[in-house]
Amino acid sequence: MRNYIPSFIRVPVLFFIIAGLVEYFVDSGDQPAFVKYPAVLLFLMLILLIIIAIEGIVSALDNILYQSLDETGKLEYATNKAKTPQFILWLQRTYKKLLGQKPLAQESEIILDHDYDGIRELDNSLPPWWLYAFYISIVFAAVYLLRYEVFNGDSQIDEYETELAEAKIAIEEYKKTAKDLVDVNTVTLLTDAADLNAGKATFQTNCVACHMADGGGGIGPNLTDDHWILGGGIKNIFHTISEGGRAGKGMIAWKQSLKPAEIAQVASYVISLHGTTPAKPKDAEGDIVWKPGDDASAE
Repeated sequence: MRNYIPSFIRVPVLFFIIAGLVEYFVDSGDQPAFVKYPAVLLFLMLILLIIIAIEGIVSALDNILYQSLDETGKLEYATNKAKTPQFILWLQRTYKKLLGQKPLAQESEIILDHDYDGIRELDNSLPPWWLYAFYISIVFAAVYLLRYEVFNGDSQIDEYETELAEAKIAIEEYKKTAKDLVDVNTVTLLTDAADLNAGKATFQTNCVACHMADGGGGIGPNLTDDHWILGGGIKNIFHTISEGGRAGKGMIAWKQSLKPAEIAQVASYVISLHGTTPAKPKDAEGDIVWKPGDDASAE
């Protein structure tokens, strides 16, 4: 297998397989495991170093083994290598060219004269891949300079402001359909049967003790007549349910117990009670007279 798949393919493939397994087994929520847990990143780096070290050791052993062969063995090795598919051979040649290393048999040509305790240095040139990357970085820098400094391309601040404006538009569009984000300024009268039934269920659970099941009123005011203490209409009723009634003697604020969508449903259900005939209606309270359809109902 090593003769068919070069190390520059084997190493990253094996590393990403291990990284994928770690990501699968480590519960890190929405974040990648190596971001949330630094220890995982250190573990993956250690694994990568181990894989590279093993590859280096095996390659060195292969070279030593090849050098130890006689001419017949080397010929057999070359014959077996010739059977390798042309694409793999091309990858191997490209890999060696990118490294720019001299074969072991030709290292004597680049050995420097000086040595240190018998250790001699090789005068290797910079790897071609490094040179190509360096040249590409120069071209990129020139293009970047012209694009953003000479021709005044969008800066990071410009991009940020554009994205911020787009985000605000997206948020406003989302608010139009997100029921739980409704507030006193955006609430509208709900007429769908499902919303009214949900509002009725919430009303029967939380409101009948003061307003009676039919809305005729008890401790609280009658909800079926035209009189409203704090104003009628979906916005005023939503505000009253959310923030509470008159200080010291009115209804408690329900915003801590009910979601905005639930308050909108209850307020719409309360409006649907207008004009009905309760069993024991309480006398009208308040000076504000409101009827469905009034222009003031939205205020």
